[in-house]
Amino acid sequence: MDHVNGVELAVFVFFLLLVTVVGFAAARWRRGQTLLHLDEWGLGGRSFGTFVTWFLLGGDLYTAYTFIAVPAAVFASGAMGFWSLPYAAIAYPIVFLIGPRLWSVSHVHGYVTPADFVRGRFGSKSLGLAVAVTGILAMMPYIALQLVGIQAVLTVMGVKGSGLARDLPLFIAFALLAAYTYTSGLRAPALIAFVKDALIYLVIIVAILYIPTKLGGWGHIFDSAQASLTKVNPATHKPGGSIVTSDLNHWAYGTLALGSSLALFIYPHTVTGALAAGRRNVIRRNAALLPAYSLLLGLLALLGYMALAKPDVAAAVKAAKNPQLAVPTLFDHVFPSWFTGVAFAAIGVGALVPAAIMSIAASNLFTRNVYKAFFRPEASPAEETRVSQFVSLLVKVGALIFVLAFDKSLAINLQLLGGIWIVQTFPSLAIGLFTRWFHRWALLAGWAVAMVYGTVTAYRQSSPTQKHFGQPIADIPLIHHTGYIALTAFVLNMLVVVVLTVLLRALKVADGVDETSPADFLADADDARVRDLPEVTTG
Repeated sequence: MDHVNGVELAVFVFFLLLVTVVGFAAARWRRGQTLLHLDEWGLGGRSFGTFVTWFLLGGDLYTAYTFIAVPAAVFASGAMGFWSLPYAAIAYPIVFLIGPRLWSVSHVHGYVTPADFVRGRFGSKSLGLAVAVTGILAMMPYIALQLVGIQAVLTVMGVKGSGLARDLPLFIAFALLAAYTYTSGLRAPALIAFVKDALIYLVIIVAILYIPTKLGGWGHIFDSAQASLTKVNPATHKPGGSIVTSDLNHWAYGTLALGSSLALFIYPHTVTGALAAGRRNVIRRNAALLPAYSLLLGLLALLGYMALAKPDVAAAVKAAKNPQLAVPTLFDHVFPSWFTGVAFAAIGVGALVPAAIMSIAASNLFTRNVYKAFFRPEASPAEETRVSQFVSLLVKVGALIFVLAFDKSLAINLQLLGGIWIVQTFPSLAIGLFTRWFHRWALLAGWAVAMVYGTVTAYRQSSPTQKHFGQPIADIPLIHHTGYIALTAFVLNMLVVVVLTVLLRALKVADGVDETSPADFLADADDARVRDLPEVTTG
């Protein structure tokens, strides 16, 4: 650690300590009688308004990995990295349709997780378990990638070396995260999200206005990026990319956008943020307001081109063979040290907020849909909360071990696999909000077939640096194009579900009992059927 930039590290640590104080203070912010209830600890009292929910969902959806990986994708492949922009545009109308219905039925029946709804809607603990396990599997590498974002920043600041000297800052950051998440629950990331979003907007606006003046203007940036991307890669004997998509990758671009849009709102951490809202219209308003983040995302992606346009930055990133370092290295080379510290703090805090929400979502899935559903049906609300608090610690420890013990590219590729997995819960969760025609056993079979197909297909994909899980796209059967594996698996999922539903209905195979009613999906906070938060003792 001989070459650590002291100013950058000091500013980074200051903001880390600031959000830690905010995280612990959140335990007393708008709290109910006790935090020993999942409605309180895991969903913030189900009382957040439009303003708080906007920051919470923004902090939840736009993670440190987003701020690192989107410009890294643009740095490595050019225009293909912009697929995240149309995906966000497609996703929010889906949120507008399904979000309020999920909020209403969950508040009427006290559902805490998406798997709670699936179990109640289709009368199947097995289907609920499948959704819960899928969510937990998808969350783990996602949490790990928040650590990858922090580690990239620490590396550029000069915190290198080996052993404890290199990893200690990461241990400290996530020990603090674990502590205030344990004590404050969802209120901690909700409050910290205000700091995170303010920092991110400040840094991106300054970067977009300031950096082009240091690089000769936008014309030079685009020309330099195009020249760099069209150079032939010695490993693949092909150009790295282009600033305009070609006919060869239109299908990949489009299916990545569409498939990811299906996944966005059914990730457990996103559902957790939505269920914390106080009224159903809060979800509608946020579906209309959250696209403002897409503007931020587009500006962020342009940082990848800026990194290509600065020769010393591009050379350093390529020498490290890690495009994830593109943005931190760019900031380190063009900003004064004090503002680079602010920018790195924005990325660091941008990791802590979603990591906290993801760990809460994963622990709630385990508690409600594994522990209580199969082992302790009589568990009290206080016992549920204690189990979730403990599991949230285990989830963070598991993510930390994953990052420290395995290659970072494996974490990135497994996160892409997580997207393939989570889309396979769309039929039971999202479509299940509108119809119960699908048979529960057909949904379970479709999920299983698609999970196997998606996992095996992803495993077979290679890249210049990875023998397996090398990329999220593969050949689409029958049409001779490549596309996002998640979407191909989803089509297969739906075919199995529809065919088996017709067959099982014709054979009159018994279906589960639906505990919901049509009116439940339209209830609002003042509806008599919406449950008040129960009186809970601290015992």
